[in-house]
Amino acid sequence: MEHRALGQGGPKVHPIGYGAMSFSDFYGPTTEAASHAILDMCRDVGVTHLDTANVYGMGASESAIGSYFAANPAAKTEFTIATKAAITRDPETNRRYFDNSPAHFEAELDRSLQRLGLECVDLFYAHRRDADMPMAEIAGNLARLVEKGKAKSIGLSEVAPNALRQAHAEHPIAAVQSEYSLSVRSPELGLIQTCAELGTAVVAFSPVGRSLLTDAPLPLDQVQTLGFLATNPRFIEPNYSANIAATDAFRALAAKMGVPAAGLAIAWVLAQGPHVIAIPGTRSTQHFAEIMAAAEITLGADDLAQIEAVLPVGWAHGDRYSAAQWIGPERYC
Repeated sequence: MEHRALGQGGPKVHPIGYGAMSFSDFYGPTTEAASHAILDMCRDVGVTHLDTANVYGMGASESAIGSYFAANPAAKTEFTIATKAAITRDPETNRRYFDNSPAHFEAELDRSLQRLGLECVDLFYAHRRDADMPMAEIAGNLARLVEKGKAKSIGLSEVAPNALRQAHAEHPIAAVQSEYSLSVRSPELGLIQTCAELGTAVVAFSPVGRSLLTDAPLPLDQVQTLGFLATNPRFIEPNYSANIAATDAFRALAAKMGVPAAGLAIAWVLAQGPHVIAIPGTRSTQHFAEIMAAAEITLGADDLAQIEAVLPVGWAHGDRYSAAQWIGPERYC
């Protein structure tokens, strides 16, 4: 599959990257050995882009990548690395807030670089925006790290198209990370188009709908043990059962086409534009193989129409976030 640019003039990466939140315990317990097995597989199948963050397991995800690089020094030149910062907590009240100050960005990136064993990352994101700070100022604060040689490019996460425009006017924004899949179509209402216009990559996280768009969705008893999903509207009854029923037709279509459902879901995401990059995450090499089937799938107009017929816009039951989970991401539709 032809590689895609990580921003205008940026490095070319495989259209399927890896979302390393799964190197933490976010979706269930994992081990460093399991994470290293995924990284071995990334190298074997040609996946070149790794996406992590300082808050994924409070540094655990970055540390897993760093220990892999320590054991496999050549891998440092085979991957492009993105990480993020901005989400933090008040040590006295434990209140979560978003810090977009230059001091916070630099201090957190320094810690990330130490964990990763790198001198510079390819892409550094503001994980969430401080709504009280102008976007131009946020972009400027990120750009200082490019000037200092600690990041090669900058990005934003979960922002509105107008916020992207304001930031891009201050400094080129290489990528915007946003949830995008057959179950979350909101980026089509301005973000996909604005990124294409500005030469910004869309980095789609959760492209298989947090397992709903796979052949083996997380069972309800497991969902109830996972902090984020246990309170997520789409994974709470009766929405959970309704969403499983709604996606059964998609699984049947994938089986009819002779491809894994996860691969078909990601192939659909990649078909939405040459500037779209998907970053699925998994703790299983078997599931990763199903994901990578997307690289062999070319969807024609008839295929896309069949997918749209079984999962039309708006099919999902429940909001994608709870009220608490919506604190930070920008709604723009």
